Amino acid sequence: MSPRAKREALVGLLLVSPWIIGFLAFTAGPMVVSLLLSLTQWDILSPPAFVGLSNFRQLAGDPLFWRSLFNTFIYAIVNVPLALAGSLSLALMLNKRVPGVTVFRTVFYLPELIPVVATSIIWSWMLNTHFGIINYLLLRLGMPSVPWLESTTWALPSLVLMSLWTIGGSRMLIFLAGLQGIPEELQEAAALDGASAWKRLWHITLPLLSPVIFFNFLLAVIGSAQVFTPAYVVTNGGPANSTLVYMLYLFRNAFQYFRMGYASAMAWLLLMCLLVFTTLQFRLMRGWVHYEGEVRP
Repeated sequence: MSPRAKREALVGLLLVSPWIIGFLAFTAGPMVVSLLLSLTQWDILSPPAFVGLSNFRQLAGDPLFWRSLFNTFIYAIVNVPLALAGSLSLALMLNKRVPGVTVFRTVFYLPELIPVVATSIIWSWMLNTHFGIINYLLLRLGMPSVPWLESTTWALPSLVLMSLWTIGGSRMLIFLAGLQGIPEELQEAAALDGASAWKRLWHITLPLLSPVIFFNFLLAVIGSAQVFTPAYVVTNGGPANSTLVYMLYLFRNAFQYFRMGYASAMAWLLLMCLLVFTTLQFRLMRGWVHYEGEVRP
């Protein structure tokens, strides 16, 4: 390298060094430590004791672990399709050229700016069995009240309902950006050929939007697998562990039972599951995700 190239490389390294230091100190470093802790038994107060894969073997026989995994799976199965469909529907409506559309985009995005804890507390009031506004409206319509947060049947669906509050957030904006990248000439040509709005949506919009759908789908699955705040603030895993999601059980093991090694094993198991799922989806995407200019046999 010439002296000038060396100086430029040094300047580049100095400019990116804050990010590198932050990544090593707050991301890569803690990940390595948690991997090591997953092989130990540590209660914070005493030195870690190496136990090998014992923590992972204990997970297989832990009924609460399987219950939290099941609850998280059900939550993701219900939440992800509803969240994607809701965000995409809002994006399609807000992609129209109508007066005041920017105001509506801002209004629908506002729930994303409200802290999750505050939102969870507000929803707990709204879903209260005795004085919540949702049950009040149901009674006014002649329908029976629902024990949203007090029933093992309705508690987990209540968390899903709360999560739909933010369908107009960043996911909607990503869909909106993808919609605005679709050439209008294709829509106009299909309309001239007699294609209905539904056919244009199914055969033009969704195929061209498939990379964005795939991206939002992966983020939605990862986010659903890590749901924590509503379950912790509103129900704290109850009633009868019906809302004991994976991250809440991990939190309990780490900061209530002080089983740091066990909690680290849970964290790494979740990471491996998400990694396998993401890798599988990248293989399956070839059958339904279409990129502009892509030529397939």
